[in-house]
Amino acid sequence: METETPGPAPGYRTYRRRWLILFATCALSCSNAMCWLTFAPVADQTARYFHISMDQVNWLSMVYLVVGIPFGFGSTWILDTLGLKTSLILSSWLNLTGCVVQLLSVAFFVPKDSWKFPLLLLGQTFGAFAQPLVLFAPTKLAALWFPEQQRATANMISSMANPLGILFANILSPLLMNEPSSMPMLLGVYIVPAVIACLFTTLGIREKVPPTPPSAGAANSTSEPFLTGIKMLLKNKAYMIMMICFGGGVGVFTAFSALLQQIVCVRGYSNSFAGICGALFIVFGIVGAFLLGLYVDKTRHFMETTKIYYCLTALACIGFALVSRMHGQKFLLALMCSLFGFLGFSMYPVGMELAVECSYPVGEATSAGLIFVSGQLQGALLILFLPALAQPLTSDGSACQVGVGATLDWTIPTLVMAAVCSLEACCFALFFHTAYKRVSAEDCSEQTSLLNGRATE
Repeated sequence: METETPGPAPGYRTYRRRWLILFATCALSCSNAMCWLTFAPVADQTARYFHISMDQVNWLSMVYLVVGIPFGFGSTWILDTLGLKTSLILSSWLNLTGCVVQLLSVAFFVPKDSWKFPLLLLGQTFGAFAQPLVLFAPTKLAALWFPEQQRATANMISSMANPLGILFANILSPLLMNEPSSMPMLLGVYIVPAVIACLFTTLGIREKVPPTPPSAGAANSTSEPFLTGIKMLLKNKAYMIMMICFGGGVGVFTAFSALLQQIVCVRGYSNSFAGICGALFIVFGIVGAFLLGLYVDKTRHFMETTKIYYCLTALACIGFALVSRMHGQKFLLALMCSLFGFLGFSMYPVGMELAVECSYPVGEATSAGLIFVSGQLQGALLILFLPALAQPLTSDGSACQVGVGATLDWTIPTLVMAAVCSLEACCFALFFHTAYKRVSAEDCSEQTSLLNGRATE
C-alpha cells in the first residue's frame, strides 16, 4: 500500500512515489540533452566523418530549436490537457527512436555519402520532437506532486537534469571520439541512457495526477482551458516582458552550448579543453541552481533573485566574449565559463517558477512553454546568424580540424552575443514587475480552510 505523509495544509497530501516520477523525468531530460549536443563538442570530427560542412553540423543542434518552435505549442496542449504521464511516456519513446535512427546512420549497410547524414538528421528530428515534452514538465511536475515548500527545489532538480545531460555530452563526446572513425562507438554509448529513461518512464509513471493534491495550487493547476490560457498570457504585460527577455537568456545559453567548441578551437584550444569548459559551465550552474533553489523555497524572493542574477550573467557573458579572444589563457577561459554557468543556469528554474507566479491560474506547461518557444526561436536565430558574422582567420594558431571551409574568427559574434544578453537583462530588470499570484491564492485558500475548520468546531 502507498505510504502517505501529511501535506502542508489540511486536506492535502504528498506521496513518496513523487520522487520516482522526478527521477524518471530527470533521466529522460538528461538523455535528451545528451542526444541534442552529441556532436557540438566534436563538430570538426563530425564534419570529417560525414564529409559535411560546419554549417551542416550546426544544423544537428539547430534542428532541435526549429522543431521546438511549432511543436512547443502542441506540447503545452499535451501536458495541460492529456497530462504529465502521457507527455513523458511519448517523449521517452520519441527520444529512443531518435537514438536508434542515429545509430542506423553509421551502420555498415548504409551508403556513406547518400544516406548517412540524412538519417542522422532524421534521428535528431525525433529527439527534437521529444525535447519540449520533457522540458515543459518540471513546473507541471513540481506543481502537481510536491507541496509548496518543496516546489522550487523539485523544479530545480528536474530542470537541472537537462544541463546535466549537456555536461555528459561535453565530457563523453571528446573522450569517445578521438578520431572520426569512432563515431559508431559514440552513438552506441549514447543509446544506453535513452533505453534506461524509456523503461523508467513507461513502467514507473502510473498516474496522471496524485489521488489527493499536495497544495491548493495543484488542485487548480489546469483551471484554465488551453486556448483561454494562451489568450490570458498574451494580455499579461508582465508575462510578455518575461517571455521576450527571459526567453532571450535561454536563447543565449543555447547558442553558447552549441557553438562553444567552434569559438575556442580557433584560438588554439583542443576539443578536450572545450569539453572541460562546457562541463564547468554546467557543473557550476547545477551547484548555483541547487543553492538558489533552497534560498527561494524559504524566502519566495523570485523576482528580486532573477533580476540580480540576470544582470550578473550579462557581465559574465561580456567577460567570456573578451577572454575567448585570447590565446593561451586556459585558466581565465575556464573561470569565465564557470562563472557564466553559475550565474545563468542557476536562475533558470527560479525563472520558470516566477513565470508560473505571474501567470496563475494559467496551466504551468503553457506558461513555461511559451517562454521555451521564445528561447528556441531566439536561440535558433543566434546559431544561424552568429556564424555569418564570423570573419576568416588569417593566423595559423587554430586547433580546429574541420578540413572543410576556412577557419573563422569569432570575435564579432561573441561580442554580439554579449550585447544581446546585456540588452535582455537590462530590459527585464527595468520593466518586469509582478505580484506572486499563485502564492497569494494558496495563502487565501489555507486561511479559508482554517476558518472553516474553526467554524465546524
